[in-house]
Amino acid sequence: MPRKPIEPPPKVAKAFVRDMRAFHAAKNSLKKDEIGAKQLWLLKQHWNVKLRMTDVREMFVEMKDHA
Repeated sequence: MPRKPIEPPPKVAKAFVRDMRAFHAAKNSLKKDEIGAKQLWLLKQHWNVKLRMTDVREMFVEMKDHA
């Protein structure tokens, strides 16, 4: 089975940044969870690692000033 690349395709990376900005602009926790769940699903499509919703939320928070 071929290994998946470490770097995501540009389309996935742009979606991550777009969703990260939407996550920080969201007013309530439910909307943030919806955005996080979408990204969790997308990230799992490209990496065979164990990710949880809290991992995605932590990535969004840690990367807030980098986008």
